[in-house]
Amino acid sequence: MKTTDYIAVTIDRLPKGYVFTYDDFTSEVNKEQAVIKALNRMAASGKITKLAKGKFYKAESTPFGNLEPNQYQVVKDLLEDDGKIIGYLTGYSIYNQLGLTTQISNTIQIARNDIRPTLQIPVILTTQFQFKVTT
Repeated sequence: MKTTDYIAVTIDRLPKGYVFTYDDFTSEVNKEQAVIKALNRMAASGKITKLAKGKFYKAESTPFGNLEPNQYQVVKDLLEDDGKIIGYLTGYSIYNQLGLTTQISNTIQIARNDIRPTLQIPVILTTQFQFKVTT
């Protein structure tokens, strides 16, 4: 099976609104450049939509136009690392989804589960000066 055919079949199986990258296909297909070229060609033809560099999604069509993927799908690479949850969405956007507020945020806030590393302050070498009083 050709690389393009394999990618087309795999994308047809994905749910609408699912965000995927080149890495989702390179494990099965060893030709990374072929995967990149095939996905860019599909985006140019309109079969998939390009979200950002290296990120694509399968758009859902409505009478009002194509829908964007949900927030979680857009930032899932920042929230998960090899299936392990390393962060979560927070802020007004999540409060709005839960019905706790009517404010609509235009920013996405992400909280991390790990402890912030301590700040390393470099040691500054000081030199001592001796001043002589001359008249």
